[in-house]
Amino acid sequence: MYTNSFHSITISDKTFLVTGGAGFIGSNIVEYLFLHHAKKVIVLDNLSTGFIENLQPFLLRVDFNFINGDICNMDDCNNACLGVDYVFHQAALGSVPRSIKNPIATHNVNATGFLNVLLAARDANVKRVVYASSSSVYGDSKILPKVEHQLGKQLSPYAVSKMTNELYGEIFAKTYSMEIIGLRYFNIFGPRQNPQGEYAAAIPLFINALRQNQAPALNGDGEQTRDFTFVANAVQANVKAMFAENINTKGDVFNIAVGERISLNQLVQVLKELIGSTIEPTYRAERPGDIRDSLADITKAKTILNYQPQIKIKEGLKYTLEWFKKI
Repeated sequence: MYTNSFHSITISDKTFLVTGGAGFIGSNIVEYLFLHHAKKVIVLDNLSTGFIENLQPFLLRVDFNFINGDICNMDDCNNACLGVDYVFHQAALGSVPRSIKNPIATHNVNATGFLNVLLAARDANVKRVVYASSSSVYGDSKILPKVEHQLGKQLSPYAVSKMTNELYGEIFAKTYSMEIIGLRYFNIFGPRQNPQGEYAAAIPLFINALRQNQAPALNGDGEQTRDFTFVANAVQANVKAMFAENINTKGDVFNIAVGERISLNQLVQVLKELIGSTIEPTYRAERPGDIRDSLADITKAKTILNYQPQIKIKEGLKYTLEWFKKI
């Protein structure tokens, strides 16, 4: 999936840190880096939501170092950043419902943990930090498509934590002359996304249900729309943001999506068709903190980063289903 190169510079002399590298998006970034001959890759992950199995192909490599540590621990962050050229910051506690249930945990990891990573990167003279933000920062804004400078009021502690990342990213870049870029992810999905647990994302939950001949449960009426984005597009965006030249690296942020939206009802119908299921979904109450509609304007990322999302939703779902058949 990552045989095509998203960068033009040589990375065989570069050392990378991927925080949250045992997680869904992080492990896909690690895979890309090794396929393109990175000198060394370090992963910092406490395995609270990530899985060591995601890193199985790399664990015995001499150019790979897994640190079972926590971004909430400053020493772990400092140790992980030693000798590092570039940091992909993917570590976070996802999920709006989780943040509503436990806002302190979400803040500790997403806000304080991010601050720790920035401090460690600053002190280690890291060349650039690219971090994961979220479309949740758009909050109650009704404007579609979402454009980077038009924000609403955040609707959940998770959204606030990601907005905090963006504020710290900009301040650290300007105050300490660091190169920092944020990527606002729109509903990333694909291989290695965990289908288990109370806070699993929509697509793996739906796939799991349909494959087990059960009805997928939709929140609300199912007419809410999302700009679902295949993980390979997110990896491309991270790599291009990390190596883009002659751009504003002082905390600038970019929407990372496909620029197309689909309702959850339509999504379930596509999955039913791909899986060969006739089961209809069930409906339950809307979730607090959820936005109604989401659609990204990706003009800025296309223009400045040369980001070109290559895999649309139906093709991405096919790749994802192939992976699910193997687990």
